[in-house]
Formats: sequence, C-alpha cells, structure tokens
Amino acid sequence: MISFFACLALLIIGFLTYSKVAEKVFGPDDRKPPALTMTDGSDYVPMGTPRIFLIQLLNIAGLGPIFGALAGACWGPSVFLWITFGTLLGGGIHDYMVGMMSMRHKGASVSELTGTYLGNTMKQVMRVFSVILLVLVGVAFSTGPANLLAMLTPDILNSRFWLAVVLIYYFIATFVPIDKVIGKIYPFFGICLIVMALGVGGAILFKGYHIPEITLSNLHPSGNPIWPTMFISVACGAISGFHATQSPLMARCLTNEKDGRKVFYGAMVAEGVIALIWAAAGVAFYDGTGGLLTALGNGQSSVVYEICFKLLGPVGAVIAMIGVIACPISSADTAYRSARLTLADWFQLDQKPVKNRLILTIPLLAVGSILTQFDVQIVWRYFSWSNQTLAMIALWSASVYLFQRKRFYWITVVPATFMSAVSFTYILIAKEGFQLSTGIAYPAGILFAAACFGVFVYTCILGKGKDTPNVSEEEKATA
Repeated sequence: MISFFACLALLIIGFLTYSKVAEKVFGPDDRKPPALTMTDGSDYVPMGTPRIFLIQLLNIAGLGPIFGALAGACWGPSVFLWITFGTLLGGGIHDYMVGMMSMRHKGASVSELTGTYLGNTMKQVMRVFSVILLVLVGVAFSTGPANLLAMLTPDILNSRFWLAVVLIYYFIATFVPIDKVIGKIYPFFGICLIVMALGVGGAILFKGYHIPEITLSNLHPSGNPIWPTMFISVACGAISGFHATQSPLMARCLTNEKDGRKVFYGAMVAEGVIALIWAAAGVAFYDGTGGLLTALGNGQSSVVYEICFKLLGPVGAVIAMIGVIACPISSADTAYRSARLTLADWFQLDQKPVKNRLILTIPLLAVGSILTQFDVQIVWRYFSWSNQTLAMIALWSASVYLFQRKRFYWITVVPATFMSAVSFTYILIAKEGFQLSTGIAYPAGILFAAACFGVFVYTCILGKGKDTPNVSEEEKATA
C-alpha cells in the first residue's frame, strides 16, 4: 500500500512541479487565442477553464484509464510505475505540447501539425491514419453501449433500437456547436468519472483490501512479457495518441494560453490518478493477478460493474452503469467530431456554415453506421498499437517545434524515442503483428528508436535536413 500512496503523491507533486517546467519550456503568453480571434459559434467557442478541464478529461479518458489500467494490472503492481512516470514524463508532455501547438496554429488538428513539422508526406499519412483511427473508435463504442442499454430496458427496446438512438446522438454531437451538447453534459459525466474512481479507491482502502507493493517481477499469469505489452495495454492511463486528436478540440475553446497547463497537462494527471486507483483496485479486489485475469475473461464492463456494486452497493452499481454507458459514448462522439475537423482542415472547408458541417458529418456517420454491422474486432486489435504510434509521431512533431524555437527540446525527444521503441517492438512480437521472438524484436526496437533519434539529430541538430519546415515569420516574431 505504501507504493500506491507514493505513486499517488508523485503524480500530484509532478503536476505541481514538472508541468510548470513544461510550461516554461513552451512559453505561453498573453496573445489572443483562436477561441477569441476565430470565434465561429460552432467549433471555436470560448468557454470557462473549469468547464474545459472537465470536457478535456472526459474527451481523453472515457473508459480508457479504467479498462487499460485493469489490463495493465495483470502484470502486477509494477504497472503503478508506468502509470506514474508515463503520465508525468510522457502523457502530460504529449497532451500539453499538442494542445498548445494547436492553439499557436489556429486550432489545427494533429495531422496538420505533423505536416508542418515533419513534412508533407507525414501529413498525408497522418490525415488518413487519424480519420481511420477516429472512425474505428466511433464504431467500437457504438454497439457496446447499445447492447448495455438493451439489457436495462424492455425487450421491445432491443439493441438495434438503441444503436439507432446512439448513432443519432453521435450525429447531433458531431454536428451542433460544441457548447450546446458536449459543453453542457460532459462536465457532469466528467465529475461522475472522478466520483466513481474516488469511491472505489476509498472503499478499497477503508474495507481492508490489500494493495501489494511494487515488484519488478512479471506477475502476469500467462507470462506475457512486460516489455512492451504492458506499455501498450495501459495506453490512456499513461500516454495515448488518441489524446492528440482530442486536445485541438479544446485548443479552439481556451481563452488564455496560460490555462493550457491546467487543462491539457492537468487532465492527463487526473486520468493518471484514475488509472492508478483502478489498477490498485483490480489486484486488490481479486486478490492478485490470477483472479483479475480470470474475471477479465467475462469482459471488462462486467469487472467494473462487479467492483462498483460490491464495494459501493446499489449506488455504486448506478455509477458503474453510467460509466460503462456514458464514457464510451463520450469517446465516440468526440472521435467523430475530431474526424470531421480533421477532414475540414484537410480540405480547407470552413465549418461555420451549416451546409459545410453536413457535407462532412453525414458521410462520416454513414460509414460508421455501416461498419457497426460488421465484426471490426480484427481491425480493432491494431488500435492499441496505432494509438501509441500516433503518440510517437506527435512527440516527434513537438520536438521539431521546440527545436525550431530554440526551446529545451529534450523534454519531448526522450519520450518520443522511448515510444518509438515501444511501438516498433510491439508490432514485431504481437499476435496481430509479425509474431517474432523477443530475441529479434527487442534489438530491432532499440535500433528503430535509435534510428528515429538519429534522424532528428541529423535533420535538426546538425541542420542537414533539406525539407525541414521553417518557423513562420509570425512565429519568429512571437517565439
């Protein structure tokens, strides 16, 4: 239990200290942000910072810090270390830099930011990559909530009925101004997510459950290697590329650059705390990794429901059902919205006119509704890998951004190099990848990370890159 509290303290201290280091490195100032200079009543809508914080938390979290933390806890309390340091050194830096870069570039999506700093080829790759990833998130989080709602209502309201309702909601949330639906209901569900985590954490502590101390031993019952599988499995609880698609949404609503630390870095730390609580609850409630892995065999939603119900009673059951229904829906609707904005940036289509929003929203939801009729689990298996690969690319983009402005770029270069090794090693050993042995995958992952680092050094530090984008005159004047 000492380990758990030590990691919790580190997360809090890290936010109070390291986030300020990140802020100093980036250098926010008093310039007017896009929310004030480009207000359109649709996506660029000024909102208060506390409200934006709760929206950002739900945007990036959903069930990610719960499901991912429970999966990561199957390796034992060593996951506490990854959640803590991954959040502070990786996820917080990633989310903050992408969000702030987006504010400096008129609320640009991550694909456009990538193109600005890694070149046109990477921009085209990221455009396609991002849209596919976001639509898959929308599809995956459509049928699950629909099935759960069907279980809780009369037979006449079957899963097809609720799927139609969910898709109609997605259309509305994707299409209407961000402050009309997302801005009104997300803060409430963000509070629910926090309350659920605090309730579970408090019950674990006060009802005498044993939270084991950290050990670096691999405690996974199936013997799955910690590196890099655990680092991929936790995802949203430590660092997630999906966050890079979400932060620009709030970058278009923040009214002060200096609030970026609280929103982008702060929401990531809050997610890390939630993940830490659920990881501890998983190993404590099921008395070890063996019991947890067995329980997860019945589905992650059932594990969440069981823990909440037995620890918190009927109230906990209600909170759990709100979580496993509302949280995935919140991930999906902002995924579709991010996809719309990515396409809008791609085709330079102004989203203030209603007609232009419909031009993108209708096809996106049409494709999403068609895909819900198929088994997308085979494709979805690649989500975890593609998610962390996106984080890797976003961090390298931020590294070039900082280098060009003569800022301390090592704050992003180190986690970018680390995530390069994680992503490449995973796809080499994973079942959905090349299924190579660790004897081959581990050295190859290290070599790939070294190669990425070498390209950065050669292109930026040594100044050998012919196609390295230059800082705009406007940015030079304000850097």
